[in-house]
Amino acid sequence: MVVDWSLERKVAIVTGASAGGIGEAYAHALSEAGAAVVCADINVEGAKVVAKDIETAGRSALAVEVDIADEASVAAMVAATTGRFGGVDILVNNAALMAQIVVDTAMTFSRADWDRAFAVNVTGAWLCSRAVVPSMQQRGGGRIVNQSSGGAFPAESVYGITKLAIVGLTTTLARELGPLGITVNCIAPGITASTAGKMLTPPDGEFRQMIDQRAALRAEGQPSELCGALMLFCSPAGSWITGQVLNVDGGWVLRP
Repeated sequence: MVVDWSLERKVAIVTGASAGGIGEAYAHALSEAGAAVVCADINVEGAKVVAKDIETAGRSALAVEVDIADEASVAAMVAATTGRFGGVDILVNNAALMAQIVVDTAMTFSRADWDRAFAVNVTGAWLCSRAVVPSMQQRGGGRIVNQSSGGAFPAESVYGITKLAIVGLTTTLARELGPLGITVNCIAPGITASTAGKMLTPPDGEFRQMIDQRAALRAEGQPSELCGALMLFCSPAGSWITGQVLNVDGGWVLRP
């Protein structure tokens, strides 16, 4: 039996899809598999760069500005997607705060920063998921892929706490949306050579050196190395997979 990886005639939204991040790699992978891709980011100029690259390659893309913590902005993102491409089949909840929320301990976090961290990293994924469900239901089903982190296992920062909460969101939505034909899964990346990853985990840093000692393969991966997991969760090849978390991290986090 031939496994079907094609996303022809599918429409995907990738949040956090500006140039230089994991979302850029996700957008290109989905596009190369045949999907029309909406590159959504609060940094719309960065999203336009990615969308233009996709269009230059002869494929369909749209850049949309979105603040995922704002319900009206999320609704506008979905409306722009359906207006241009007719609906939504795939949502990749990639956008998140990272560099901004790993510098302090939980006990030294201000209430405002704590609320902002959860508003973007957890509530944002929930708002985006809730907003696309009606369109996915009309189209007979869909795929939602959330983004956790190796830093959630165990959570040792506010960032890790938010990313562990994403695991709970994934399992909850998988159970609730399964009857609608919508699968919900989660990727937990390790250290990647994205712009943010390079800034936060320089090769000579203490954390990076610790991961160098722990990882079964290697500490750092390329954003493109996350795309195999993405394609599994988004394509017909993964039609019977839901509620799962896949660590893609070179063997940093080893779980049964």
